[in-house]
Amino acid sequence: MIITVDPAATRPPYEQVRGQVEQLIRRGELAQGTRLPTVRQLAGDLGLAVNTVARAYKELEADRLIETRGRNGTFVLASRSEVDDEETRAAATVFARAARRAGLSLAEASRVLDEAW
Repeated sequence: MIITVDPAATRPPYEQVRGQVEQLIRRGELAQGTRLPTVRQLAGDLGLAVNTVARAYKELEADRLIETRGRNGTFVLASRSEVDDEETRAAATVFARAARRAGLSLAEASRVLDEAW
């Protein structure tokens, strides 16, 4: 896993790390189940504070891209497209139920969705 941080960039270092890891996952260069370096190891490799890398990992966990399993390490959960599909499907289900409760037809619900798009 090759990650670099540009200290002169306008984006904070944690965002640079988070973004690069996300891109590696999205492109499939970090497959599901891949073990990531520890926070301390990656911080040392990049010359960053441990808290900087910890924040990047925390945000990636919040996005459900990685998972920390205690002393076992941190692992890639799924590609971003898989996460997006799950989130989109869940949101669509919530919307469909709300539309039915409101008495909307499929055509009316589609119109509402189209307007929101």
